[in-house]
Amino acid sequence: MTKSGSNTLKTPQVAYLGATEPRIRSKPVDLPSKGQEMIDFVEQIINPETNEPFQLLPWQKYLAIEMHRVREDGRWYHSEVGICMARQQGKSTFMALRILAGMYLWGEKMQVHTAHKLTTSSEIFWKIDDIIQANASLAGQFIKKYETKGSQEIKTKNARYLVRANNSASRGIASVDCIHLDETREYQDLDIWASLRFTQMSAKNPMAISYSNAGDQHSVILNSLRARAEAAIAGNNDAIGWFEWSAPDVEIGDTPEFWDAVRYSNPSLGYTVHPDNLRAILNDDESTIKTEVLCRWVNVQNPAINPSAWEAIADKKIKLDVEATTWMAIDLSPDRRSGCLIAAQQIENSDKFKVILLETYSNPVNIDDKQMANSVADWVKKFHTETVAYSRQTAGAVATRLIPGGISVTPIDGALYGQSCDEMLSAVISGRLVHNDNPEMNKQVLSAVKLPFKDGGWYLGRKVSNATICAAVAMSMVSHFATRPESEADIVFG
Repeated sequence: MTKSGSNTLKTPQVAYLGATEPRIRSKPVDLPSKGQEMIDFVEQIINPETNEPFQLLPWQKYLAIEMHRVREDGRWYHSEVGICMARQQGKSTFMALRILAGMYLWGEKMQVHTAHKLTTSSEIFWKIDDIIQANASLAGQFIKKYETKGSQEIKTKNARYLVRANNSASRGIASVDCIHLDETREYQDLDIWASLRFTQMSAKNPMAISYSNAGDQHSVILNSLRARAEAAIAGNNDAIGWFEWSAPDVEIGDTPEFWDAVRYSNPSLGYTVHPDNLRAILNDDESTIKTEVLCRWVNVQNPAINPSAWEAIADKKIKLDVEATTWMAIDLSPDRRSGCLIAAQQIENSDKFKVILLETYSNPVNIDDKQMANSVADWVKKFHTETVAYSRQTAGAVATRLIPGGISVTPIDGALYGQSCDEMLSAVISGRLVHNDNPEMNKQVLSAVKLPFKDGGWYLGRKVSNATICAAVAMSMVSHFATRPESEADIVFG
């Protein structure tokens, strides 16, 4: 193969250098590795972007060695591998080079690559094609590349590399030697992983590799792999390979402590990632910084309520006063399997108000509106309740049953619902809303996602949140009453 220039990677002179070894990884094993074969192979390949041989970063060399340990019979020790780190660290380049090593070095006759979006996989496809065409020794074995709707393929004399849309990734294929699942955090069910792994049942030496940054509570495949890895690290008999470059818990800010933590989630820091590029995003949404930069898990991506802001207004000591004016709200999930009742009261001698989750309701099939209405009525009688807010879309049947009992109910939908969401968020940010740190309420509130109105407003989206957020929705409804001005002159003009 053609080789030009120096193949020695110079250590950059920067204050904080990315960590070579992952902070969390599966237990090391004392077995031989084929990783050096991959390193030697790719460092003789010309990078078409620089016209110089590829120079693997320290973390890429480390990973190549550790994930390719082999048993005495020559089979991979880690038949399943999880690679997790912050964005823009070189995962895609590593993936492309691993695919080429499989095609040209290790005789993997069939490799399948898929991602949540076909465009993501396609970028790797074209990257691999460019590398092949730029290297005569690789191009000499090239036969053809194919493109059809939802599928791309590169075929050489001895191997096939397929890109498939995630919904058809396993269709019509068998005996897959290596699977590459990209952006694993985006998958919210196990179907694609299960179907792809099934294609490897007859493969002689299969490997399935997951590439991702941190996810949230809905990242089902990623979370399943990580849970298995944690159990294996704790002693379970599981040969999964897990390599996670993630930051320890740290307060976000331009501080020495933050930058020291960032080293562990950004292994390419100081090599291909400049600190100034990361510094520029420090004012972005907290959940984005945590997942994209720190590679730390969050409840949900882009939550409506900032977790730090929610934590700051918690007070476990607060309780409801049976004599105080009380506003309540009920809400049901779209599938009518979950529901809740929320109450709010003004805090005496203060412009603040407290919000308490009184009760949750669940039924594996469908909540009984009569039973829930009876429960709500019992709670209403315990307090000086002004009204019970509800949405016609979800809790209309329950509210209708409350009216004959003399209970005041108030529908909050449409623009009024959007207004109540905004009033709630303003109260959270300003610290005028206080909650009692109820774990279930915390979970539901931090799972809530914003949806925009066409006119520029927003509201809490029940379906798009992909979780039960009844408590968050009901909290916004009671906030509408708790934030009403006590007099006509609510602000002072100076």
